Parts: sequence; C-alpha cells; structure tokens
Amino acid sequence: MVAITVMALIAILSWRGLDGMSRAQTQTQARSDAILVLQAGLAQWKADLDAMADGPQISSLDWDGRVLRITRRGSAGAADGLRVAAWTRRTGADGAWLRWQSPALTTLGDWQTYWAQAQIWAQNAGDEDKKREVSILPLDEWQIFFFRGGAWSNPLSSDGAIAPGPKAAAPEGIRLVLTLPSTQPISGRLSVDWVQATVGGGKS
Repeated sequence: MVAITVMALIAILSWRGLDGMSRAQTQTQARSDAILVLQAGLAQWKADLDAMADGPQISSLDWDGRVLRITRRGSAGAADGLRVAAWTRRTGADGAWLRWQSPALTTLGDWQTYWAQAQIWAQNAGDEDKKREVSILPLDEWQIFFFRGGAWSNPLSSDGAIAPGPKAAAPEGIRLVLTLPSTQPISGRLSVDWVQATVGGGKS
C-alpha cells in the first residue's frame, strides 16, 4: 500500500510538472506569435513612410485625429504607380489597429478619389473597403506626434499641424505611440520613431 501511495504521489507531481511545462510553452508560443505580428505591422508602417511620395498636386501625408493617410510609391517604384495607404484604430470591443491600401493609381483623379475614400473608410467602412483592410493587432489606444522645428508636437495643434492646401510638406519625423491591451500576450506602451531619410540618414 505504501509503495502504491508513493507511486500515486509521484504520478500526480509528474503530471503537474508536465502541465506547468505545457502551459509555459503555450504562453511562450503565444508571446512569440504576438511579437512576430507586431514586428510585421511596424515594418509595414515604416515601409509606408519610407515610400512616401511627393508631388506638386498631391498631399503626401495627413492626420485628422482618426486616420493617417499616406501617398506612397508602389513596391516596384515609380513604374508601379502611386497608392494611398491609411492607418486607423477601429473603435469597438477589439479596438483593432488597421491598415488599408488603394489599388495602383495613375491619374490625379484616381488619387483624389482614393484619398477621400481612405478617410471615409476610417469613419464608416463599407464592405468593399473592408476587403482592402488588414487587421494588425488589438489596441487600447494610439497617438501620433510630429517632429518639427526641433520639437515633438501634437499634429492637430497649431505647432504641429500640416499646412492646408494640395501641397503639404511632411514633418521631419513621426512618433507612433501604441498602448497594447493587458489581455494580450504583449501589453503596455510602445513608442516608435520614424525620421525622414533626408534628415536621419534612413534610420528610424
């Protein structure tokens, strides 16, 4: 009886140890997956800003407090045309951080249409718009700051606002601040700075 009892205790302890190891492995895998998703999202964010296009009749960048719109070159360069990329956080239970992109644009009229559509998408996305969006990860909140005149400022303030008009110069740098939910494998506040290549040598 004593031997059977000892063996039963060993079996219980072994099961608990294996269960703990399994839980730890699951948590580690979930955290690793979340890190990969976050890295991919931030890489796309940087790629959109690095590919920002400039032109006499187009806006390269706009932030209205809800959506950041970027006019960017295609992945194959000028031959691939321009695209409008947009980023927003959709309010709701999941508070998802989303990216949207237009098809390749070849005329000013195309650009004007999709530039306006990106803003509509952020406010009230239709079924067609949702086909062009990608959900990156859940967010509690996000903030954006512009670097101009040697200081960071709120883009919607008089110091940080982009001047109105069809031709608006992009700021020297952009700071993205993400607040990740405590319910996710990765949580807390994350700050990422991007600097124009002409200002910071391509480093961000």
